Amino acid sequence: MLPLFLLVCVTTSLAAPVNIVNSWNGGFQGTFTVHADHAVHGWKAHLTFDKPVDRLEIWKATVVSHSPTEWIVENMSWDADLKAGEDLVIEFNGHMSGDQAPKATYTIEGAGSGSGSSGTGGTGSGGSGGQGTATQAPIQTQPPGNPVTSNPITGNPVTGNPITPGSSSTGGSSMKYDYGKALGLSILFYDAQRSGRLPANNPIPWRGDSAVNDNDQGHDLSGGWYDAGDHVKFNLPIAFSTWVLEWGMLKFKDGYKAAGQLDMACDMIKWPLEYFLKCWVPNKNTLYVQVGDGGRDHSYWGRPENMNMPRPAYKVTPSCKGSDVAGDTVSALAAGYLVFKDVCGDTTFASKLLTAAKSLYTFTKNNRGIYTQCVNAAAQFYSSSGEKDEVATAAAWMYKATQEDKYLNDAKSLYPAGTPWGFAWNDANSGAALLLYEATKDSTYKRDIEAFVKSYMPGGGIQTTPCGLAWRDQWGPNRYAGNAAFIAAMAAEEGIEPDSFKKFAMSQINYLLGDNKYQMSYEIGFGNKYPQHPHHRGSSCRTSTTQCSIGDPGPNPNVLKGGLVGGPDNSDNYDDRRDDYVKNEVACDYNAGFQSALAGLRHFAANNALPPAPAAKC
Repeated sequence: MLPLFLLVCVTTSLAAPVNIVNSWNGGFQGTFTVHADHAVHGWKAHLTFDKPVDRLEIWKATVVSHSPTEWIVENMSWDADLKAGEDLVIEFNGHMSGDQAPKATYTIEGAGSGSGSSGTGGTGSGGSGGQGTATQAPIQTQPPGNPVTSNPITGNPVTGNPITPGSSSTGGSSMKYDYGKALGLSILFYDAQRSGRLPANNPIPWRGDSAVNDNDQGHDLSGGWYDAGDHVKFNLPIAFSTWVLEWGMLKFKDGYKAAGQLDMACDMIKWPLEYFLKCWVPNKNTLYVQVGDGGRDHSYWGRPENMNMPRPAYKVTPSCKGSDVAGDTVSALAAGYLVFKDVCGDTTFASKLLTAAKSLYTFTKNNRGIYTQCVNAAAQFYSSSGEKDEVATAAAWMYKATQEDKYLNDAKSLYPAGTPWGFAWNDANSGAALLLYEATKDSTYKRDIEAFVKSYMPGGGIQTTPCGLAWRDQWGPNRYAGNAAFIAAMAAEEGIEPDSFKKFAMSQINYLLGDNKYQMSYEIGFGNKYPQHPHHRGSSCRTSTTQCSIGDPGPNPNVLKGGLVGGPDNSDNYDDRRDDYVKNEVACDYNAGFQSALAGLRHFAANNALPPAPAAKC
């Protein structure tokens, strides 16, 4: 076995600076990096501050001891082992008196060597951080701190077909899992994410009005969806999620009908669209793109109904360009026009959306730029790497909505050809390719679509776990698999390798619903075994109190029905722990492709076009 120690700076034993990335009155946010020169099986960090720190919230480590100016933290059970050359960025929030953040240094102590070594400062990307049938029996998971082994969640015995299969009496293909029920639960997740003053038909009993005064100098910015388990409204991932959901509603309308969820879906999707109409102020050439400060927000663990922190608003303008977030908002508005014209039957609202989409597209085209190069408050959380893909997708959606050739020409000229890394909030290429193929049937786009889906299939270059999940990244692997399944279902509907792509889409969705190592659903509320401790503030806090903590024992008291948690590691291992936000975070963009893929599979089943389910690998 290799020596059990860290060597972060080989030439010095001096402590390294902690990176303070944000501060506010009474608190600050910082990061430091654990770097392993050799294989490591446990580590400890000593943080030294130049003034007292009252409290430390840290999510990839646990506090073992502290004085006012020195805090000692050590690894969690799930991040103790680091490979040689691996970096682990640790983020934390500190609480202190005053509005000036302390200066801090840190050293890293090797787990087995007993010798300390210095660390290097680092920057990190912040993690963020449904009401259905009431017949689920309460189930228990192993307590926090214990890794999930062979049976992470105990409930009723699960046979080879743990979830209710589709009934042949409804017509169409049989389904191994009830995709319609899973679809309905996912809608409820978005309803649980609502910000603002809730409607009378709010289906989430543990949610109430929140952030009703979101505004910028009197301009109303209430409404919309909270991004994840926190309470910031990040418009880039929310706009992406919106048009992906809308596309599923347009393409697989009969899937929603077969599930009995079409009215609920229309109600769901109107919520972010009404918010985007508030965000776009055409006479001022201003698009609001974020409400809430990530650092302040992440220092608060509580229900959105109880928060009282300042919630600043951030915007893009001709002097602060952001065609990536603006482009995704155009896509949401243009796709929303089609949804409310052709699916939801509200032509008045549809007309408002198209009018806004047209003027916002002009703004987008005239103000090209990456928004996080200007809106620094978003850069730590959703740092954009480019904007051509979002603008190309916006142009393609505008063509689909208007049939005006100028938009199609823009989309063709902007389209970034090739095989994308993934389909997600920071990479819309596959969506642009599919929209362009719909419009043109050009083989160039078809090749890119085929290459993308096949890269996620076994042997295609992206790792497949032993139990069959296309595992793209440790952050939200279930999200990437669900999104790839959606692209595969869309491609199949366009006649691109329909049999093999449908089977691939089913293999991924079935893994998420039960064909995995634990025979559990990664969608909360589906079946009789599912995560009990999602990293979600509102779900984890009782409505009867204003005090709660990420470390509160027991399952979340409010079941976040429909939320798709981040997912397992690349060996199919999963820990149901609220403080492990890598595996248990939920987010609007995690559910978007997943929900639209469910609609696609339900559509194929309703039309007797769903192949037999591929065999589970575990």
